[in-house]
Amino acid sequence: MRPMLKRLTLIVLVVTACSSDGADTSDIGDLPAIDAAGFEAHLAILDTPAVVNVWASWCLPCRSEAPLLAAAHAIHGDRIEFIGVDVEDSQAGAKEFLAEFGLMFDHFFDERRAIPNFYGGFGTPITMFFAPHGELVRIHNGVVDERSLALNIDELLQRGS
Repeated sequence: MRPMLKRLTLIVLVVTACSSDGADTSDIGDLPAIDAAGFEAHLAILDTPAVVNVWASWCLPCRSEAPLLAAAHAIHGDRIEFIGVDVEDSQAGAKEFLAEFGLMFDHFFDERRAIPNFYGGFGTPITMFFAPHGELVRIHNGVVDERSLALNIDELLQRGS
């Protein structure tokens, strides 16, 4: 197994073991609402690659991949921007999800699925990989696994160097 995959696996196990039901959401503010044009503008100003995960608190597959994304952010968050896009959800559900899984990166609220519709993703979850300044490199529809996430992150890092 590649060293990065081993690290991701270890961190996923730790994060999963430490997550708890009924997490405290008192220090989590509402997610800022955003539309496709605003999101595209946000990506355009980024000088780093970005991993964008489309999720919802009611989505069971999203719950299964959340610890993996938290682990990847812990490892690569200084070189890659991680962004969450919560779709078709409530602010309360979003806050509970973020608190439960410790997803400590920026998240936006997209009640109408404008962002995945704009980029051509379908279903939930979706993980999109962007080069610096918002060039879409790849869309992964469905649950992203460790191998796919690691390979796509490696590709983003190689493009950025």
